Amino acid sequence: MRMLLKVEMDTAASNEAIRQGSIPGLMQETIARIHPEAAFFTVEDGCRTGYFFFDLTETSDLPAISEPFFMRLGAKIHYSPVMNPEELAEGLSRLSGRS
Repeated sequence: MRMLLKVEMDTAASNEAIRQGSIPGLMQETIARIHPEAAFFTVEDGCRTGYFFFDLTETSDLPAISEPFFMRLGAKIHYSPVMNPEELAEGLSRLSGRS
């Protein structure tokens, strides 16, 4: 299932991780683990925030994905299932019985 992972990083913890130079490694580890279609970084609600769009094959992978962000960055994590335009069109066609 295609998922959106939102990582909202604690400012103090991420400041320290930047000082230590560990954020690039954490992001590389995450990208190597989940192989996202896309990854974007921005500021949301005054916090450093990352968005990763990836295919979740096993729900049992969630702790391995989330825990490094919790433990190393004091992050808030949010997962949402998402669709691309083709999947949305397929889902909507099912509503009208055209599938």
